[in-house]
Amino acid sequence: MLCGEPTLRQPGCAAAPPRLQYLLEPLHAVVHTQRGATATLPCVLRALPRNYRVKWSKVEPANYRESIIIITNGLYHKNYGPLSPRVHLRHSHRYDASLTITDVALEDEGRYRCQLVNGLEDESVSLTLHLEGIVFPYQPSNGRYKFNYHEAKRACEQQDSRLATYQQLYKAWTEGLDWCNAGWILDGTVHYPIINSREPCGGRLLLPGVRTYGARDKQKDRFDAFCFTSALQGQVYFIRGHLNFKEAGQACRNHGATIAKVGQLYSAWKFSQLDRCDGGWLADGSVRYPITTPRERCGGLPDPGVRSFGFPSKELRTYGTYCYVGK
Repeated sequence: MLCGEPTLRQPGCAAAPPRLQYLLEPLHAVVHTQRGATATLPCVLRALPRNYRVKWSKVEPANYRESIIIITNGLYHKNYGPLSPRVHLRHSHRYDASLTITDVALEDEGRYRCQLVNGLEDESVSLTLHLEGIVFPYQPSNGRYKFNYHEAKRACEQQDSRLATYQQLYKAWTEGLDWCNAGWILDGTVHYPIINSREPCGGRLLLPGVRTYGARDKQKDRFDAFCFTSALQGQVYFIRGHLNFKEAGQACRNHGATIAKVGQLYSAWKFSQLDRCDGGWLADGSVRYPITTPRERCGGLPDPGVRSFGFPSKELRTYGTYCYVGK
């Protein structure tokens, strides 16, 4: 007897998902977008049952809890939670319960659920909102492994980013991120991505991959951070000069701008192909420069990336500065 035939469940046969009666299966389960854009998550009914409600919710990646976003009965709706000011139902026709999110933010990435609440015949579809972006490792000026979880989360947010999810870190690894220092990610676990196995990074015998320390104590354990950022709603540019850190900040303000944050420089490198061979101050006191076309006189490394001079003396060392101006 074949799996799926209408009879008692056979050993070794996985239970088939319940068949959707009212909701249409979305053509694409993943919706791609960028920060600042408008994104629509599709949810369309094939028929309207009596006395129904549609409930949209989001599965929060940090704790896997489900947060209600909006509930509608087709005539009236009510918004809930922090997404409330930026969401509405598309409602392009009477069967359309698709969710539109305006001015997409970094924290909007994740899994969403459209649930038809209809007495005993509840059903739902799940969709993923995926932000195009970049993951970067981050540590403070006083060295590696200084952040507990909460400090790592705050540090990323201060640099125009947020702690990366595991999916974001894994994708970054597939795209070439190779980093020997372990860092916190959003769900409270600790990992480090390795492309080239080597002795200081777990040994040559371990296969490449995203290596994990698992869940750690969020208060006591200390590591670096893996931050995620997406497209900018503004521009990063370079001011040449011999400036200490205080002078660099003033130079940006003189142009109606602010000194750029680390996440903003990474975003400009990723999405605007910013390419400068000049080290410049950033808001955290570090000095970095973005390279999209590697060349010998710009560090000599073979791959594109954001290079770092670390955290020089803010009073004694002089560089240019990277500034950010919003649109």
